[in-house]
Amino acid sequence: MPFDLGATVRLTADCLDPDGAPTTATSATVTVALPDGSTVTPAAAETGTPGRYQADYVTTVPGRHTVRWVWSGPAHAYTDMFDVREATPPAIMSLATARRHLKKTDTADDEEIRDWIEACTRAVEQFVGPVAVRTITETAHFSTARSVALTRVPALSLVSVATLRPGGPSYTVDDLLLDPDTGLVSAVTGGILYGPLRFTYRAGRVIVSANIRAAAKIILQHLWRTRQGPGRPQRGVDDYDVTEPLPGLGFAIPNRAVQLLDPDSLGPEVG
Repeated sequence: MPFDLGATVRLTADCLDPDGAPTTATSATVTVALPDGSTVTPAAAETGTPGRYQADYVTTVPGRHTVRWVWSGPAHAYTDMFDVREATPPAIMSLATARRHLKKTDTADDEEIRDWIEACTRAVEQFVGPVAVRTITETAHFSTARSVALTRVPALSLVSVATLRPGGPSYTVDDLLLDPDTGLVSAVTGGILYGPLRFTYRAGRVIVSANIRAAAKIILQHLWRTRQGPGRPQRGVDDYDVTEPLPGLGFAIPNRAVQLLDPDSLGPEVG
């Protein structure tokens, strides 16, 4: 499961001799490759179990990390990975809400539920655009235009705009008008915009309607059923029926959830 940004990851691995038996090595080194291309080498030490080594690493950047263990005396190596969430990952519901909907009375499955919440959020947002409010930066590639369409809507507000044309005109957010529903940006004066421009803006929904919240719960319940394993129902019944795959989502979205999301759907182009 992904780790939270700033959390300590306990890295463990076994040093094996050529026969595959755990053994104490002369030296052990662990290197963590970060998503930004940098590397760190936390101190590695053998545990109370012969041949088993561990190192603690405090996460500093979100994304996928690669872990490389190398031992000498005997020579052995092992590669692994782990993921780190962004500081505020988009979430369509709280852990408490998800736990209550899945009828969980303890915290044993919390980390797995959090993972499914993120997957559920992504699925819902493919239909209705951003739900969880976040800041987005994107570049609009154009020469001249009366208006420019931001790709993620609802777009709540512009944070900043930067021109990428050498010697081109500069703009401030006060120079521009934003239509939250369409994401169209135009000049206050009604004049021509000169691109390309890099926009930073806030997108999402300040109020999440009941139909979106209900659809998210149905999707979460449907996805949670995949844990049941072979030989048990996978598609469910009634509200959890899936009669046909959806582009990019396959059988992940039950019919009832699609119907609930339909009033707010932005069309198949939403990603």
